[in-house]
Order: sequence, then C-alpha cells, then structure tokens
Amino acid sequence: MNPLDISEDDYPEMAAVEAIQRGLHSYNQELGGPYDREPVTVLARDDAGAVQGGLLGLTYWNWLFIDWLWLSREQRGRGTGSLLLARAEAIARKRGCTHAYTDTFSFHGPQFWVRNGWAEAGRLDGMPPGHSRIWFQKVL
Repeated sequence: MNPLDISEDDYPEMAAVEAIQRGLHSYNQELGGPYDREPVTVLARDDAGAVQGGLLGLTYWNWLFIDWLWLSREQRGRGTGSLLLARAEAIARKRGCTHAYTDTFSFHGPQFWVRNGWAEAGRLDGMPPGHSRIWFQKVL
C-alpha cells in the first residue's frame, strides 16, 4: 500500500470538509444507530421583534445538546434564560429525549445550569487561561 500524502491546509475546500464530516457521521451511525438529528431553536424577542436572546441546539440519540445560549445584557438575571432552557427541555422530552448536555465557560455563569437542575459532568481547567470549560448534563 502506498503511503498517503499528509498535508496542512489553512483554507480547505468545502468538498474536503464535507468528506471528513460525512465519513465521521457515517461511522458514528454504524456504531451508534441513526442520528435522527433535529434542530432546537428557541428565541426571546422584544416588542419590536428584535432577538434579545436565544438557544440553539440539536436532539439526537435521545439526547438534547445545547450548543448556544445567549441573552442580551438587559435580559440577564431576569429569568429569561431559564424560560428558554425549560422550553428546549420540553421540546426534547416531546421528541423522546431522556438526557441533555452542554458545555460552557466558568465566566458564563455556570451556577445558572446548577440552578436549573443540571450537574457538572467534566471540567478543563485553564481553558482559557485563568478560567475553565465545564460540561453539564441533566436527566430529562
């Protein structure tokens, strides 16, 4: 067998990126079963219709993954984040999800997740320097 040409590419072609993604998705589904991935999007809008916060995630393999949760400064500390999270959890339960996970940073207020019934599942200290990256999970 001939050796492969290993190279770096700061600006890979989309076809190369897609080949990697398709390959890993295919392998994961071979071993874990079909993804049945569905997006979860929950938005908080003001009276003018401007987005003041939102949650983006996915459901698959009976899990909810929360990728993004953001609130404008004006909405922080007012319960809006908990409302977004509760709505996403309800969507996930309706889809048959039994668990949820996310990751965040120590400067993003990890106590928010604990207040909403989530438990720390892992931590990388020093990412970024002086802070931590924290994974949380919840049984739905």
